[in-house]
Amino acid sequence: MDQCEDLEEGVPPSKRDRESQDKAQRNQPGPEPSCLSFKSDQSMPFYIEFKEGCCSHAERLDQQSSEVPSDQSAQQHQTQLDSIFMLLEENIISFVKNELGKIQKVLSPDYTEALESQREDEDDDQKSSRKAFVEITMYFLRKMKHKKLADHLQSRTCTRDYKWSQHEIKSNLQKKFQCVFEGIAKAGNPTLLNEIYTELYITEGGTAEVNDEHEVRQIETASRKPDRPETTVRQEDIFKPSSGRGKPIRTVLTKGVAGIGKTVLTQKFTLDWAEGKANQDIQFIFPFTFRELNVLKEEKFSLVELVHHFFTETKEAGIWRFEDYQVVFIFDGLDECRLPLDFNNTATLTDITEYTSVNVLLANLIRGNLFSSARIWITTRPAAAHLIPPQCVDMVTDVRGFTDQQKEEYFKKRFRDRKQRKRIISHIKTSRSLHIMCHIPVFCWITATVLEDVLKTREGGRLPKTLTEMYIHFLVVQTKVTKVKYDGGAETDPHWTPESRKMIESLGKLAFDQLQKGNLIFYESDLTECGINIRAASVYSGVFTQVFKEERGLYQDKVFCFIHLSVQEFLAALHVQLTFINSGVNLLEKQQTTSQKSETSEPTFLYQSAVDKALHSPNGHLDLFLRFLLGFSLQTNQSLLRDLLIQTENSSQTNQETVQYIKKMINENLSAEKSINLFHCLNELNDSSLVEEIQQSLSSGLLSTDELSPAQWSALVFILLSSEKDLDEFDLKKFSASEEALLRLLPVVKASNKAVLSGCNLLERSCEVMSSVLNFHSSSLKELDLSNNDLQDSGVKLLSAGLDSPQCTLETLSVSGCLITEEGCTSLASALSSNPSHLKELDLSYNHPGDSGMKLLSVGLKDPRWRLDTLRVEPAGVRWLTPGLRKYSCQLTIDTNTVNTNLKLSDNNRKVTHMEKVQPYPDHPDRFDIHPQLLCSNGLSGRCYWEVEWKGNISISVSYRGIRRKGDSYDCVFGKNDQSWSLICYKDGPRSVRYNNIHTCISSSSSSSSSPSVSNRVAVYVDCPAGTLSFYRVSSDTLIHLHTFNTTFTEPLYPGFGLWTTLKGLEIQYGASVCLC
Repeated sequence: MDQCEDLEEGVPPSKRDRESQDKAQRNQPGPEPSCLSFKSDQSMPFYIEFKEGCCSHAERLDQQSSEVPSDQSAQQHQTQLDSIFMLLEENIISFVKNELGKIQKVLSPDYTEALESQREDEDDDQKSSRKAFVEITMYFLRKMKHKKLADHLQSRTCTRDYKWSQHEIKSNLQKKFQCVFEGIAKAGNPTLLNEIYTELYITEGGTAEVNDEHEVRQIETASRKPDRPETTVRQEDIFKPSSGRGKPIRTVLTKGVAGIGKTVLTQKFTLDWAEGKANQDIQFIFPFTFRELNVLKEEKFSLVELVHHFFTETKEAGIWRFEDYQVVFIFDGLDECRLPLDFNNTATLTDITEYTSVNVLLANLIRGNLFSSARIWITTRPAAAHLIPPQCVDMVTDVRGFTDQQKEEYFKKRFRDRKQRKRIISHIKTSRSLHIMCHIPVFCWITATVLEDVLKTREGGRLPKTLTEMYIHFLVVQTKVTKVKYDGGAETDPHWTPESRKMIESLGKLAFDQLQKGNLIFYESDLTECGINIRAASVYSGVFTQVFKEERGLYQDKVFCFIHLSVQEFLAALHVQLTFINSGVNLLEKQQTTSQKSETSEPTFLYQSAVDKALHSPNGHLDLFLRFLLGFSLQTNQSLLRDLLIQTENSSQTNQETVQYIKKMINENLSAEKSINLFHCLNELNDSSLVEEIQQSLSSGLLSTDELSPAQWSALVFILLSSEKDLDEFDLKKFSASEEALLRLLPVVKASNKAVLSGCNLLERSCEVMSSVLNFHSSSLKELDLSNNDLQDSGVKLLSAGLDSPQCTLETLSVSGCLITEEGCTSLASALSSNPSHLKELDLSYNHPGDSGMKLLSVGLKDPRWRLDTLRVEPAGVRWLTPGLRKYSCQLTIDTNTVNTNLKLSDNNRKVTHMEKVQPYPDHPDRFDIHPQLLCSNGLSGRCYWEVEWKGNISISVSYRGIRRKGDSYDCVFGKNDQSWSLICYKDGPRSVRYNNIHTCISSSSSSSSSPSVSNRVAVYVDCPAGTLSFYRVSSDTLIHLHTFNTTFTEPLYPGFGLWTTLKGLEIQYGASVCLC
């Protein structure tokens, strides 16, 4: 029989199938017999495909007819045809009855096996015939309105075909992904993914916001994120909902910077499925890359045909209805997408057999209009995450790369020798730049490649410390391996030949030209423009990857990229350096006139212009390029590239001039990110003088923030952010309790898990700044303490704008004692209604929320959308609307039974003076018998504030009641034991604090009495439940913070004082005094 001409309801054949069909029809004799039309609203699409080489029934009849002798009469011919067709009818009826019997048996309720798709003795022609008959049977069943029977038959029929197809796909995916690319593989020694794969740190959460920062900045931000409980995701569980998430996950968007491991992550997920290790509930995984899809931009496909083209096993098995299976589509590299994805204006498509452009297919698949039961995993760099509308994404995950522990695990797998491995890990930890970059798996590979070579060729030699050194070694290693592998040379042969030099120069030009245009992926024409031979470029596969692959049935353009953005930036910087040395041309200057040539031909001008250009970049896209270029100015680095890079004269003088220029720029009040990169640049130039200066002041405890220059502030920020210690808690009072210090140290606040800004004289401006921190896309802040700042309702309103943002993930907020009324509570309630998913704890105590304010927030506690479970509003009332800490003032009373006999009380027991003459106090077990000290009778357990004036040498203290009173041991002296805390004051001002006999100096600027407005008055504030004890110098109406103890108080505290003699020459002087204010 012939193929029907009228098959509009069927699955449209591909272009290749249509051509084959036309050819077959042309070969058939005419006139053509009529055939049934399967056109019907109720019919299901089907398409009968005959294998290549198989002839149709009509062709067989034609062959038999041709065997009839030519002289035979037409009547005899007709008689023979009648006989043949009678036999044919009998055979067809027998075949139909036989097959219908099998089908009826399969459809019976007690039948459990699938319909056999092929017997061992059955050839392809028989298989096709039986398959076609099943299709015809399903068509007639549906036409007879027995859709359930037809569907049941289809599922029985497809089982074995599906299993064969699945087995083939799994087998091919195993072959494809079992080995992972790691540069130039040594012959016969591929890297197995399962052996080298190290678990990545993946977190759930975040949004698909636009982030166009340089990815090195993003890596730095990620490296500073403190370890804290977060929702982490394992690659095998990517589609499994976390606890508390009721809705199933259809679409996952995974973000991560270049080289962080997104592609390998999807490959490992696919490989584990293909090897039967995980996710066996999934029946098909179809991994695509946007690079592959880009070249189909002008083509039209149905979703079915697209899958068939990439995964021909599904077509060979005759699978057209993918809705019957659990399917995962993986689309890797959204940032490389060149398809015009438009989720707002693309026409709706619901039929998986309908032909359209690839971008329309993808938009409808991701939106859920097409194949809504399929699961989708999209990976992207952060800058492109916003291309997918948030409503189309069920979960966003963030690949952070390697944690410190995972870095070590990677190097353990790479280096079997324990001693060698230990040295490498230790070396990476000593270099902040290398340690940060090793968050990226591809940089770990670069580092491992370099260090392995250095340890082998220069045993015991110096290991590279800076990024420029590391990448120079990497380039040399790749060039050596290329020379040995492709040119047949020995490892000891010179690796810089005219050919290798020309190739590196050409790659450098390509890197620079494309970096200028913002391109990270380029095509054959781009290479040709730079004089690069494609075959020669592919030899440098460790540096330059040809990602072209010819898929089954698809002909693609060749697409190229460097293995990582940092490699492109390194080669671009090398090109600028080479061009300048060889021709005197500064490629960073747009135009160079003849008159300018003499000035701009100086190396110093090149490096200074590079600094200026990088600083003017809005998103830091030249940050790493600048580091590399400055690194090339060092003579030690130039010597590593001898025979490629000519060494410059007077390089040390050039370096010093560049260092001074960078320090001058740091002093210009730059943004924190720009200042931090300039400190990295100083590191590449081996200059750490500015950082060491601040580190010395910090370690000595003598850092005076009042005297810091902008450059020193920037150095302080750089040190804090580069600290080995996690930024778990940042306390502003440790540096300066002021708004200016907050603004200077804001990058540290952003990077911290907890920010303690209590009692820092912050006002409205600080609220606006902190609102921006809460709204910052990569802020780590989870706990914020703003208590005891006079923020008022206006400040809380500004702060609420940040709380309202979907970016805000703050969990704990304290605005206790901030002069807030019901108006401020209204702002907070409104913000929490808009963004109720994160804040768990809110402290509003020591304010005046009023009945309406309390009601608004209490209602939220009962709202199931709100995560808020702790709300503190007591104590509350008008009395707490007094500005500053004086609202907590308490009246102290001296306990006369504790006063040492060398202390004289006066002014109604409000003043005490140290006397040489012994006072006639009665004996008492509570009295200090040796040391001139006393305690007050007030036992403090809440928030309390008091002020005292002093003269001479004294200690102002708080102590547990049980401190020893008798004897001369340290157990009796305030601050020299674990029972008491003291501020030590001399006649010229407070000098130090003391606890458990540990002295901590106070900065001279805080304690100095040189200002006429500074009195000899000290204020003490204690918050017993919070475990804080603060000392302040009183200046007019301003409190100057001296020191805060953070501890846990286990008993009520009692104020106390110690008064001491001074030694003037050989004379002991008395007269020190304390007066309660």
